[in-house]
Amino acid sequence: MSFPAMSSSVALGGLVGWMLILTAKHVVADFFLQTSWMALGKDRKTGWALPLLAHCAIHGVLTTLFVAAAQPRLWFIGLIDFAIHITIDRAKGLCVSHFGIAPGHLWFWWLIGIDQALHHLTDFFLAIFIVANS
Repeated sequence: MSFPAMSSSVALGGLVGWMLILTAKHVVADFFLQTSWMALGKDRKTGWALPLLAHCAIHGVLTTLFVAAAQPRLWFIGLIDFAIHITIDRAKGLCVSHFGIAPGHLWFWWLIGIDQALHHLTDFFLAIFIVANS
């Protein structure tokens, strides 16, 4: 199992399909299943661990369910998604708590945009990996 060489190609239909699935999963996990306890708690200076773990566990579990349903031998991709998601969100939380970034702060939307872009890039590379190893 590996990523394809940069000069190779992957099935476009599979890539688009997995991007749609992972994007829908991301919207559900980030906007429908994330409570305010998670959203606000994961960015605090203290007491951030449990809300962050709960939020990222939702991402990991949903990814595992979708991937395992289609490609059972790739079930571990949910763990990769969890690890990357927790890293990105903790880095954002450190910036929020250290610099006091809240709605209305100059950097607030920059951080939200960078956070979301990194999550979608993660989904893109996970989709490539899934398709290349299917």
